[in-house]
Amino acid sequence: MAYIQVLPEFGLVADPVVGIITSAGESFSPVIEKVAVLEATSDDLVNMLSGEGNFLASFPNRDHGLKIGGTITSFWYGLAVGLFIAGIIAFQLIKVG
Repeated sequence: MAYIQVLPEFGLVADPVVGIITSAGESFSPVIEKVAVLEATSDDLVNMLSGEGNFLASFPNRDHGLKIGGTITSFWYGLAVGLFIAGIIAFQLIKVG
C-alpha cells in the first residue's frame, strides 16, 4: 500500500484508501505544539473584539488598553468623516449661493 507524504519533516503521511493522516513512526508532538500556539493566537484575536483583557504579549496591568485605544480611534475617525461630510455640504452651499 502506498502512502502520500504530507509533511515529511514531521513524518506525516496520508492513507489514500482510508482517507486519514497518520504518523509514519514519528510523534505528533511538534505538530501539537504548533497547534497550541495557533489556538492561543486565535483566542487572543477573538478576545480583542470584546475590549476586555489584554494581549498575550503585553505588559501586566494593561487590561483596558484595547477599550481606550478603540475609543480614541473611533473618536478621530468620526471627527474626520464628520468634517469631510460638513465640508462637502459647505461647498455645495457655496456653489448654490
